[in-house]
Amino acid sequence: MNKTQIQVPEELFREVRAFAKRREWSLAETFRRGAELLLQVYPEESGGKAEVAWRPPTSGSVGWKGLSAADLREAAFSDGDPRLS
Repeated sequence: MNKTQIQVPEELFREVRAFAKRREWSLAETFRRGAELLLQVYPEESGGKAEVAWRPPTSGSVGWKGLSAADLREAAFSDGDPRLS
């Protein structure tokens, strides 16, 4: 078994300590179980590759093709409050 030192925000530490006390676990046991749960919930992807970061779609793949800037402006303000014109 390895020994390590971690830094935990005060509020989180108080909550984890109270959680451990209610279950009559040590803090070490509580953190070990938390780490085991994380590994179960977020299993490694098949092939061991790092997850590719999500990227939003590029503007070429969304539905504004063929509209000019003036057309877009008109569409954006067509349902606006007439008092703001």
